[in-house]
Amino acid sequence: MRLQQKPAGAGLLFVLSCAMGVGPLLMYGLSATSSLVIDSLQITPGQFGLLAAVCFLSAGLSSGVLGRFSDQMRGRTQICLIFGGAAASMALAALAGNIFWLVAAAVLSGAAQAISNPATNRLVMDHVPAQKRAGWIGVKQSGVQGSQFFAGVAFPAVALVAGWRGIAGLSCALALVLLIVSWRLIPSGVRLSPDTGRKTGPKAGPVRLPGIVWVYTVYALLSGFGIQATNVYLPLFSQHDVGLSLVTAGLTAAAAGAVGVASRIVWGQRIVGKGNPFTLLIVLGLGAATGSALLLSAGLAHSGILLWCGVLLHGAMGLAINVVVMAGMLREIPSNKVGAASGRVALGLYLGFAAGPLAMGGLLSAFSGFVAGWCVVTVVYLACAVLAGIGRLHPPSSVSFRLGAPLQFSDKN
Repeated sequence: MRLQQKPAGAGLLFVLSCAMGVGPLLMYGLSATSSLVIDSLQITPGQFGLLAAVCFLSAGLSSGVLGRFSDQMRGRTQICLIFGGAAASMALAALAGNIFWLVAAAVLSGAAQAISNPATNRLVMDHVPAQKRAGWIGVKQSGVQGSQFFAGVAFPAVALVAGWRGIAGLSCALALVLLIVSWRLIPSGVRLSPDTGRKTGPKAGPVRLPGIVWVYTVYALLSGFGIQATNVYLPLFSQHDVGLSLVTAGLTAAAAGAVGVASRIVWGQRIVGKGNPFTLLIVLGLGAATGSALLLSAGLAHSGILLWCGVLLHGAMGLAINVVVMAGMLREIPSNKVGAASGRVALGLYLGFAAGPLAMGGLLSAFSGFVAGWCVVTVVYLACAVLAGIGRLHPPSSVSFRLGAPLQFSDKN
């Protein structure tokens, strides 16, 4: 059988970027209006962090199963799950009368995010030439930070007029519109795997993955901790510790998102070719640690200059990590295991996403300030750099494992 050729153009790239961004839009929007949400529902900052933890724990628990299914489902089906789940989560938030409604919305948002990486990676592998994939990964991953930018700008401004529930309702409508548009732009045919000549999908039984995927998974977990601990609490920190207004504090998230869009595209291009991804991950880990140290200094000195420097480094370094992790991981696996491997790395990422805000909220409540939290985030990013250094010097190319089976050693990948 011959492969069914589907041209990969701007329309598909737009869909992939939106699919990456629509899932986390709820949490970015709630973070940008966190002070309003906290006052409206009469909850503590620590309880607010629990919302993000629930969201990303839901994503983590869902990612492994949905990742494996993504190797078998059609692209349009997966896109419906992503946009439909995101719309449902924002509808629940718009109706929220107490924190339990938001918890339910967070669970749905997490499930929608869980399939976004496996589904979009699957579509890239199916419809994009090998030499262009890293660049496409960079652009489509930037959709997450595009969502952060949108939430940081739109949510606080609209919330001043319509309330945070009102902007959540408008975002629900936006997700439904994007679902309709995406349905028309996603290629409808079944793409065959260029590696096997058969329909892409896992064989029955355990799925064998290269052991280096485990290294990327641990790196994703650690970096996810730092990224979401920063993302969720950055606007609140900017308001309470540096003295910015609600709208200006929301712009810190928007600025980080805008820089993150550009940085993900740039770092995605940097990984094109045969360079070692772990070299880039060392740089990104050290840069992200410097950014969190600047945020720590900004709180201690009540300095707006240090705050914005930390925000820019967070966007340029921390928010770019996932591009290098995903692009590096895609180099190590055959195309018929993209969903399973993406799901495994996404599991680590989302568990980190869940742990970061939960830890930051707990430290905020325990120490009545952000100092301890920023110290922990800095140390975690430094651990990322150390792990990348170990991966660069001693890549576990001779180790492989099976999903659902104990770690095994083999001479082959």
